Amino acid sequence: MSVRELVILGSSSAVPTRRRNHNGYFLRWGDQGVLFDPGEGTQRQMRMAGLAASDITRICVTHFHGDHSLGLPGIVQRIARDQVSHTVRAAYPGSGQEYWERLRHATSFVDTDVIVAQPVGGGGGCVLGEEEPFTITALPLRHSVPAYGYRLVEPDGWRMLPERLAHFGVHGPDIARLQRQGSIEVRGRTVELAECARPRPGQVFAFVMDTGECEQAVELAWGADMLVIESTYLDEHEDWAERYGHLTARQAGRIAARAGVRLLVLTHLSERYEQDQEGSFVAQAAEEFDGAVVLAADLDRIALPARR
Repeated sequence: MSVRELVILGSSSAVPTRRRNHNGYFLRWGDQGVLFDPGEGTQRQMRMAGLAASDITRICVTHFHGDHSLGLPGIVQRIARDQVSHTVRAAYPGSGQEYWERLRHATSFVDTDVIVAQPVGGGGGCVLGEEEPFTITALPLRHSVPAYGYRLVEPDGWRMLPERLAHFGVHGPDIARLQRQGSIEVRGRTVELAECARPRPGQVFAFVMDTGECEQAVELAWGADMLVIESTYLDEHEDWAERYGHLTARQAGRIAARAGVRLLVLTHLSERYEQDQEGSFVAQAAEEFDGAVVLAADLDRIALPARR
């Protein structure tokens, strides 16, 4: 299977710290590369992680607070400077069009036409990216400014069964033809794909940033193999989370549990917490969610769980 992993480029919230850069997340999905929420310093973090501008095939911005978008000018200009030739679609809240325009053209540079704006809006789901190996859906979240989460879904496929293929005499190029066509003729008999394979669910990735608890967060995360979600505060500051439209680690764990997530990745930590408090984020989330929990750290590479 092609490489599918999340590279953490930044994991702080409004203020970067000595160990945590502003937000930035790069999802490598085979030959696709999705850059989420490039905050200030993302271009440098990509270099530290061994990523190039040419690796980016799509940009997804959840909202236009600075820690989620101030890195956009550098990324755009790097794509132009490196003469990236493929299309790079950029999704963002359409209500923030003025901010997109400012960031897209923040300074003087030799521009590029490969970046295609794809504003999202409305109260329902916006479906994007059907030309890619996954479908992207954007849903509104509950924050102090318009914000959207993103859900990537791979189409369901089939897992071929070698013993069944051998039983029906299907081998070599005929295996690919069976997958492609759904049935083939072998030795005067029609062999159906379902006779030689079993269904294989496509993988699901969910990205939920600044939000209070809401049903849309659960919908985005539903059945996800990996959920990347903000967990700005610990229990002691739950009132701040409510006031500013954020989540505690416990609330993030509760969303993951309701949605049946396989791997929960906590990020977007407030700068007010010291390093010796970080274990509490995992502990509090784990009191609500009994699956695997990872606390993001800058430049971590986190593999998507193996296919079901």
